[in-house]
Amino acid sequence: MKSYALGRPARRTCDNGRVRATVVGSGPNGLAAAVALARSGYEVTVLEAADHAGGGVATTEMTLPGFRHDVCSAVHPIALTSPFFRAAGLMDTVDWIVPEISYAQTIAPGRSAIAWRDIERTAAGLGADGTAWRRMLGPLAKRIGGVVDFTGNNMVRVPRDLLTTIRFALRMLPTGTPLGRSVLRTEEAQALLTGVLAHANTPLPSLAGAAAGLMLAAHGHAETGWGYPRGGAQSIADALIADLTAHGGRVVTGEHVRDLASLDWGDPASGDVLMLDTSPKLALTHPDVPSSYARALDRYAYGPAAAKVDFALDGPVPWADEALALSPTVHVGGTRAETEASENAVARGRISKAPYVLAVQPSVLDATRAPEGKQVLWAYIHVPNGSPVDPTELITAQIERFAPGFRDRVIASHSVPANAREAENPAALGGDVLGGAFTLMQAFRRPVISPAPWRTPMRGVYLASASTPPGPGVNGMAGWFAARTALRDRGMPSTLSHVFA
Repeated sequence: MKSYALGRPARRTCDNGRVRATVVGSGPNGLAAAVALARSGYEVTVLEAADHAGGGVATTEMTLPGFRHDVCSAVHPIALTSPFFRAAGLMDTVDWIVPEISYAQTIAPGRSAIAWRDIERTAAGLGADGTAWRRMLGPLAKRIGGVVDFTGNNMVRVPRDLLTTIRFALRMLPTGTPLGRSVLRTEEAQALLTGVLAHANTPLPSLAGAAAGLMLAAHGHAETGWGYPRGGAQSIADALIADLTAHGGRVVTGEHVRDLASLDWGDPASGDVLMLDTSPKLALTHPDVPSSYARALDRYAYGPAAAKVDFALDGPVPWADEALALSPTVHVGGTRAETEASENAVARGRISKAPYVLAVQPSVLDATRAPEGKQVLWAYIHVPNGSPVDPTELITAQIERFAPGFRDRVIASHSVPANAREAENPAALGGDVLGGAFTLMQAFRRPVISPAPWRTPMRGVYLASASTPPGPGVNGMAGWFAARTALRDRGMPSTLSHVFA
């Protein structure tokens, strides 16, 4: 990769008179901002540090030819309910796979719990906790639009669906505190819920973990389920790039922006804008950053990291419980106590010897991801920020516990320790793939408390990454909110219906 460092702005607008938009980062948020601005008349250039576009939704052959691995995210529970993705037509331009099993949790060798998209089937498998599970998640799944409006937006606002918001909050309290231990009594239901709460990479139980987990679990029983694109996450980026280029935009790869002071992005007085799908820390390199804003960004906290391994397998994972072979997403964590112990160890700066493994086996439903008869497996564990630990053996041993013979199925692997993640994606500081510590406070301060946290004090400069609301997840909404803010600042139409008219 090469650094992108041109002289200071020398021209006010493009040669053709159109205003310019420069987007740093080609993840789903950066591309969403780029598409919205290009459709609104901007001449858009997206600068990407890597040698391929897509950021967190890139797919490459990391291990062997013919094995297509997702660089960061693999399954996208909130993509199919994203207002931006739906307006952009991604329901039609991307071939989505919606599994009958949203996720599963290993409990012991040969024993697991299954979250079917059909909540009644899930409840039937949870025995004595079936009714409690249905009561907890059924109303949220039925009103998934209200859940998305609440969790997929800025917390500094009044939600439109107050009833669903209240229901959500009333479930957060027991789920995120020790007081809720008696809500679910069976080991299966407890483990199944804890496995999805652990996505938040935060101590358990916690209100932040409860918020993330309930949102994901509700999607698991919604009509849209936990979808993922055939061919890999790259399909999302490709669809957005196709829309961008159709409206005159372009993506330039291998351009690593390290310093805004030397970046030629135009003249904000003429309406040119700069969108940062990056860590907010990059904004600190702007020559006109106010000291108060700099202090606020310095206070923004980054959390534990992810250490990932991609495996090329000579056949399916040999799960001791054959039902797991049908689930693209498997939380390999054991009982509630084991999963909580793993996550809480990370919060204390340690790595469990039996870690919670978030595993995805996309090729069980997508034959395009590996040669015939072979499979790919995507897996990561949570580790302290900046950890140099290679997770390959920890992940292999934990999967082997629930799938005897797994080690013998591995024909190649590729690992990315947390301290190497930032080199692949400069926005993932120390390997934090969530764009900042996922705490209750930072749900409101992301990265500052404001009705429009996407707008910076520097004229024409906007934050458009997962470090802004609504936070992590592949839905493009942070990029859309940033673009919408920029359009409003210029007095331009700024609704999805206007942009995609």
